[in-house]
Amino acid sequence: MPTPERTTLEEIVAAARDLLDDGGPAHVTMQAVAQRVGVRAPSLYKRVRDREALLTLVSTRTALDLGASLAEAGDDLEALARAYRRFAHEQPEGFRLILGGPGDPEVIARVSAPVLRAAGAVVGEDRALDAARLLTAWVTGFATMELLGAFRLGGNVDDAFEWGLGRIVSSLEPQETAPIRHSGR
Repeated sequence: MPTPERTTLEEIVAAARDLLDDGGPAHVTMQAVAQRVGVRAPSLYKRVRDREALLTLVSTRTALDLGASLAEAGDDLEALARAYRRFAHEQPEGFRLILGGPGDPEVIARVSAPVLRAAGAVVGEDRALDAARLLTAWVTGFATMELLGAFRLGGNVDDAFEWGLGRIVSSLEPQETAPIRHSGR
């Protein structure tokens, strides 16, 4: 009779995510994960090829969680940007991890879908990807600077975020064009 499995892949990934949250990628070792799930490190290799594969699984799970947060935010670009920023603050190490890797194209498509849909509703399908990139690049930069403690000049960072977000979103909205006036001369 085979020995029963003492842990699952889901438990292993959850333990690795906890370690990531506790101290960044350097804390995610096979030994540390094994201790968290109550097995010896060699047992992990039945489920995960190596540390790199484990970090990829953590990145994928984190990206899917981000996608779920974005999907819950609805189709409003400002709500999506706020959800993205909130996610960065709630899971800063996971946020950094998902930004650092190439990622699975299928996962990237799922995570990006809410932003692309909302952007398309504002600017049209032809420019949806461009608008989504503009918005996510700005929010990513803003959130990254916050996480690094780079805003040191005072002022209210939340107010600055809202002001900037309003500017970005309004720049994407269709502009009314004034009629061309011809002079009678």
